[in-house]
Amino acid sequence: MGVDIADIIPAKQIKLEDLGGRTVAIDAFNAIYQFLAIIRQPDGTPLRDSKGRTTSHLSGLMYRNANLLQMGIKPVYVFDGEPPKLKSETIAARSAIRREAEKEWKKALAAGDTEKARIKASQSSRLNKEMVDQSKELLELLGIPCIQAPGEGEAQASDMTRKGEVWATASQDFDSLLFGANRLVRNLTVSGRRRGRGGGPAIPELVLLDSALEALEVTREQLVDMAMLVGTDFNEGVRGIGPKKALHMIKKHGDIETVCEKEGFDVENVQRIREIFLEPLVSVDFSLEWSEPDEDGAVAYLRDEFDFSEDRVRKALRKMGEGRSLMKQKSLDQWF
Repeated sequence: MGVDIADIIPAKQIKLEDLGGRTVAIDAFNAIYQFLAIIRQPDGTPLRDSKGRTTSHLSGLMYRNANLLQMGIKPVYVFDGEPPKLKSETIAARSAIRREAEKEWKKALAAGDTEKARIKASQSSRLNKEMVDQSKELLELLGIPCIQAPGEGEAQASDMTRKGEVWATASQDFDSLLFGANRLVRNLTVSGRRRGRGGGPAIPELVLLDSALEALEVTREQLVDMAMLVGTDFNEGVRGIGPKKALHMIKKHGDIETVCEKEGFDVENVQRIREIFLEPLVSVDFSLEWSEPDEDGAVAYLRDEFDFSEDRVRKALRKMGEGRSLMKQKSLDQWF
């Protein structure tokens, strides 16, 4: 979910082709949840194999990466580790929302309301350890590197971007900016039309941290303080405070402590949340190595294990091959 500051953050629409020759660290859980939510039957039922196992995540990873690689984009998937303890309430709340959405989905199906069923089904998406392991195995077969973060995957991806180890972080959440990603790409792993509010086309967007801070006339530290007023994955925020009001208060008072003192608010764990965003738990023990895909292995894995069409898988692999040929024609300094 992340912090809701979309209304005040300037973003530039781009094309996927604009990212050709770039290395992008993708928030893996964020992307996989998108696949699980979007890649479904008209009534909301996820794609499944003959054993009843969900395969929407594998379909998304296979075919979306084919498009990215065909355009010369080098993806890296960063997986979440242990979440901060302050996130436990958010995780519990999300689980409750998914359980309730699943109940509403079943009710809508019984009533023949396929549109409501589809919406509720997408909200009920769950990602378990088996799906994570399957995703990592497929990415390994495709020659796409996976990085295991010690904490938040988005924090790890953002740290890699800030240090210049990759060109940008890809996530739907604006938390990447709070974690220090100087470039954030949104709508990289989605296509078609977005679900929910707005419902417009999912056009890739580029957000530059420095440009956003300049436009808002705040520092990154103040942006984190604003986020705490609005609400983050680690605190509820202040009731009735949206991003515009939070911006006004921080610019007026300077920091969240002064805002709370002058306005009579109570925000808990301020210093700990600052540390989560400004000094995140990250790893430096990783390597970014792409390899040639194990085409026969990928085909066998998806076809024999999950009933994928061999023709479709091989077609996607050919697209990846086109992209890899394009990559080889570019000089190394173009990747960063």
